[in-house]
Amino acid sequence: MSDIDRQMEQPGFWDNPQQNAAIMQQRRALERRLQTLNRLRSDSDELTAWRELMEEGEGDPEFDRFLDRLEQDLEKLELELKLSGPDDDKNSIVAIHPGAGGTESQDWAEMLLRMYLRWAEQHDYAVEMLDRQDGEEAGIKSAVFAVRGPNAYGYLKGEAGVHRLVRISPFDFQARRHTSFASVDVYPEVDDTVEITIEDKDLKIDTYRSSGAGGQHVNKTESAVRITHLPSGIVVACQNERSQIKNRAMAMKVLRSRLYDQEMQRRAAEQAEREGKKMDNSWGSQIRSYVLHPYRLVKDHRTGAEVGDSSRVLDGDVDPFIEAWLKGQMAAPGQDDLAL
Repeated sequence: MSDIDRQMEQPGFWDNPQQNAAIMQQRRALERRLQTLNRLRSDSDELTAWRELMEEGEGDPEFDRFLDRLEQDLEKLELELKLSGPDDDKNSIVAIHPGAGGTESQDWAEMLLRMYLRWAEQHDYAVEMLDRQDGEEAGIKSAVFAVRGPNAYGYLKGEAGVHRLVRISPFDFQARRHTSFASVDVYPEVDDTVEITIEDKDLKIDTYRSSGAGGQHVNKTESAVRITHLPSGIVVACQNERSQIKNRAMAMKVLRSRLYDQEMQRRAAEQAEREGKKMDNSWGSQIRSYVLHPYRLVKDHRTGAEVGDSSRVLDGDVDPFIEAWLKGQMAAPGQDDLAL
């Protein structure tokens, strides 16, 4: 019996839904890895049988299909094993912000938002929009959303950074080529089992009228909430709920996740300095270019991965870049020591 199973059998375990959800998520992740391992064990027996047939000079086109499936299972297991960081199994909070450039960059930020929402949909992840502020003419000024499901943070964490778009601007009557930038931030969504101390005196809380959907309600009540954490300077806002109480609770959840992520990055940097390692500071760096003119290509500048069908990528097929980034990562020694 595993430690997780023993925890589930403890009296009162099911009285704590949040703790239950986190542990059940870990259990499902382990079950998926076990299923892949069992398939590989079965494939090993089948491979032995195929080897005997090949030695006897008997070939079969089914063998090539079997090898393809075996290779896919091995790659899947390899990716699963790379998602072994202390937070990789957590849900994820994603924030998208346009760069300088007004409507151009705001439109590009909305294109990125759609891309990640489509990616989440294709992988059966649950998505909750926490905050969205639309631009005056087009696009978005910002968007924050949660992606919930197995290893959501592990898969999305490599998407953090600056994304660059090159295209003929639909907003330029002279049809000139424009370059736009937008930043993507990715944080692990922390639950109440992670202890993060936030003092009331360190918070500045503002309320205002929501600018989103909601009919007459948004014009009559200040339901939107903006929280500033004074020591760190982190600002989070939430306006998607009709209730100020719900918006405040959601904003606090995002703040806890960002403070947790900030602390983990600080500890990782200190550890790298102790070990004499050079950190790859991807915060704010350009990680990927999406070119729609004069040719069509999406290229990741960290891994060299390229996809010629940019429309397919913008429609949610981000897996080639996610997988290339994961395969390029080396397990950091002492990773477990970073847990809070």
